[in-house]
Amino acid sequence: MLTQLQALEGLRVVDVSSFLAGPFCSTQLAEFGAEVIKLELPVVGDPLRKFGSVLPCGETLPWLSECRNKKLATLDLRKPEGAEILKRMCAEADVLVENFQPGTLEKWGLGWDVMKEVNPRLIMVRISGYGQTGPYSGRPGFGRIGNAFGGLSYLAGYPDRPPVTPGSATIPDYLAGLYGALGVLLALQARDKTGRGQMIDIGLYEPIFRILDEIAPAYQTRGYVRERMGPGTVNVVPHSHYPTKDGRWIAIACTSDKIFARLADVMGVPEVAGDGKWGLVKNRDADREAVDAFVTNWTSRFTRDEVLRICEDAQVPCGPVYSIAEIFEDPQYKARDNIAWIQDERVGELAIPNVVPRMSDTPGGVKWLGPSMGAHNDDVYRDWLKLSDAEIERLTKAQVV
Repeated sequence: MLTQLQALEGLRVVDVSSFLAGPFCSTQLAEFGAEVIKLELPVVGDPLRKFGSVLPCGETLPWLSECRNKKLATLDLRKPEGAEILKRMCAEADVLVENFQPGTLEKWGLGWDVMKEVNPRLIMVRISGYGQTGPYSGRPGFGRIGNAFGGLSYLAGYPDRPPVTPGSATIPDYLAGLYGALGVLLALQARDKTGRGQMIDIGLYEPIFRILDEIAPAYQTRGYVRERMGPGTVNVVPHSHYPTKDGRWIAIACTSDKIFARLADVMGVPEVAGDGKWGLVKNRDADREAVDAFVTNWTSRFTRDEVLRICEDAQVPCGPVYSIAEIFEDPQYKARDNIAWIQDERVGELAIPNVVPRMSDTPGGVKWLGPSMGAHNDDVYRDWLKLSDAEIERLTKAQVV
C-alpha cells in the first residue's frame, strides 16, 4: 500500500464514462491519489467488463488494469432518481468525467448547463468521437475512427498497400484520456484563480491530429500530402527498422548529419558522410532507397545484439524492436519497475503497465485492480451520501443503484 503523500489527495472525481478514453482519464488521476468513484449500470455493468481477454473469475484484463484504484458503485443515470443522485454527488465533487455520445446527458437533464449550476466549481471532462460541437458531433466514434479521421491510419503501412492499424486501435482513447487528465490539472489551476470550474471538450480524433508533427503546415505551405512510408520517417534517413542476421529487427535513428557520420564510420564507409555523397540530409533523403538498402546490407551481417553494441559504442541511437515477451525480460524495464505486479484475490498476481510519470516526492502507484461490480456501494451511498439502509434497499430493488 502507498504511504507517501500523493499529489491529488483530496480531489474527488466522479466517473460515469465507459470503455477506455474517459476511464483512462480518471485512472491517471486515481494513480496520483484522487478519490475516483466509478459509476456503472446496475446488473448490466460497464461494457469494458466484457471487452478483451476474459479471465476465469469473469473479469477482463482491460477492466482489471484500466479501472485500477477506483471505487466502484452502481447507478442508473437514465432514471430520474439516478440523475438526482448524480447531482448530489457532483455538488460535492471536483471533477465529472463522461464520454457519452453528445446530447445523451442533456437528454437525462445532466448536461453542462445543469451541472455547472449544481456546482459552479465543478470541472467536467467530456470525451466523444468528434467533440461537443460541429456537424459531426452527433456521430458515434471509437478509437479506430479517431485514428482514421485524425490522419494517422492514412500514414500507417506501405505505399503500395492499404492503410493498416497503426499499432493499436485504442491509441486515440489513451491519448484523449491523457489530454483529459491534463485538462483537469489546467482547470484546477484556473479554478484556484477564478473560483470557477469549467468544461473540457475533447474529440477522439483531435489528440491524433495534434501529434502528427509538421503534416498540417507542410500541406498548407507547399501542398505536400504525406503518404505511407512503411517503417521510414519523413525528412530523415536512415531512420527506420532494419533486419539482422538472427531474424530480428533493430531501430536506427539518424536525425542529423553528425549522427549519420558516426554510423557511416562504424559501417566502414566514412567517405559517404561529411563531404561525401550522403553527407547532407537532403542528399540522403533524395537517395533514400539506396541509403536504406546500404544500412540493411550492413545490419544483416550481424545479430541484433551485435548491432546494438556497435551502435551504442559509437553513440548512434538504436534500439531493439521488441515483442511483449522481450519486454518482460528486459533489464531496463525491470530496473525502472515499468511492469507492476499486483496481487488480487480474484486472479492472483497480475502484471500491468506501471504508473507514468515518475515523481520524486509525490509518486503515484497502484493500490488495487478494477473492482467487482458494486464493490463500494456502501462507501458511496451509506458513508458519503448518508442514505439510510431502507433507502438503499428501495433504490436497489428499483435497480437505480
